[in-house]
Amino acid sequence: MRLGPFDTSEINVRSSGGGGGIGAGGIGCGTILIALIGALVFGIDPRQTIGMVESVQQQTAPSRAEGGEELTEEQVCAQNAYAQEACAALANLNRTWRASFANSRVAFEEPGLNLFRNGRVDTGGCGSATSAAGPFYCPADRHIYIDTSFYDELARMSGTGGDFARLYVIAHEYGHHIQNITGLASQVRAAQQRNPAAANRLQVAMELQADCYAGMWAGKNRDAVEPGDLEEGLQAASAIGDDTLQRNAGQQVSPESFTHGTSRQRMAALRLGLESRDDAACNVFFEGM
Repeated sequence: MRLGPFDTSEINVRSSGGGGGIGAGGIGCGTILIALIGALVFGIDPRQTIGMVESVQQQTAPSRAEGGEELTEEQVCAQNAYAQEACAALANLNRTWRASFANSRVAFEEPGLNLFRNGRVDTGGCGSATSAAGPFYCPADRHIYIDTSFYDELARMSGTGGDFARLYVIAHEYGHHIQNITGLASQVRAAQQRNPAAANRLQVAMELQADCYAGMWAGKNRDAVEPGDLEEGLQAASAIGDDTLQRNAGQQVSPESFTHGTSRQRMAALRLGLESRDDAACNVFFEGM
């Protein structure tokens, strides 16, 4: 996907210093994750990773340059090819979603992006996490957190090293930000508390809508989509379906434990967003809620 040039003044991005050797931390305050990916890939029981825990008010420790000063956004984006790509994607996502909110009664707010690698990150309100958690969005500080080493694992899992698989991941997490600022995320959490029996179904709906939003972003930038992009995205969506992940981890497929949807559902959601011309198309997952 041709993202084009970007100005770092368009984005809020930082980089956290990585550590190592720390067990999987909890992601709190209802944080919506792609955690099942990392949990199964790294051999951690997903039930330990996806639970909701108390919010821990910690601020992210930014990376420092050799002189001790905090890295500028230009320096963060120039760290490696993955960081450059993520910054360009964030700028494009900001422009695209800002335009979508132009005629909305909801005020648009850009999310932040925190890039780290092979270690642990402390969020500004959702506790701490390790690389095993996979990419995630923290609603408390409205930041997307991505350990860029995850992209290497994603390429292995999906069988494609194409850029659109990676862009799908960040666009999915951006979709959770949209759910947060529109108030849908809080409505879903309230519904889950009222009806615990429906909690998993509602969680899956959140994830499928985020997949749909990722596709919608690509559809709104159709001129930038390159041949093979859709196939790369669908391959990635298939690779991270709950049923596929459970099978690949040697587990029995357990629909009652699904949190993100099956491979088929995730592929269909991504395609729905990509092919839709209607901003409301992705609301289909919550009909009758």
